[in-house]
Amino acid sequence: MIPVQPRLEPERVDLAPLPTAVVRRDATTIDGIRELFDTGFAALGAAGVTPTGPAFAIYRGDPMGVFDAEIGFPLAEPLRAAIEGTPTIQPSTLPAGPALALSHLGPYDTLGETWGRLMSAVAGRTGAPGSVYVEFYVTQPSPDADPAAMRTDLFAPIGE
Repeated sequence: MIPVQPRLEPERVDLAPLPTAVVRRDATTIDGIRELFDTGFAALGAAGVTPTGPAFAIYRGDPMGVFDAEIGFPLAEPLRAAIEGTPTIQPSTLPAGPALALSHLGPYDTLGETWGRLMSAVAGRTGAPGSVYVEFYVTQPSPDADPAAMRTDLFAPIGE
């Protein structure tokens, strides 16, 4: 799913239904995302889940309003059950099916521009944006990372 080379133009792809371990928050806003990332990834690391790919976030709903969010990692095998804790780690699956994909190169504070390009491509193809958005953090986020060298792959599932 994550190509070696970034996608510099929107490209149609097929998302596979990969098993995942996630921390979920319903009815959140963009203001609550940083705390979800901080506590969620700390909990996933402490639980000892073994990721098979880069971290991701899934947003369901209106990303500029209220939405549901999952952050986590793809796994080789599904979790057998939730891992209780604060927060609880849940088994889940990446959305499967056709999507448009585009890579964002640079700092997170300019992700909106790349999302805008991708959503324009989605609207041109389907007539309306969807309600599920996926970000894969190809470059592992860390305090020491160079923001200019960050790569985030964006996916917008489309109905065909």
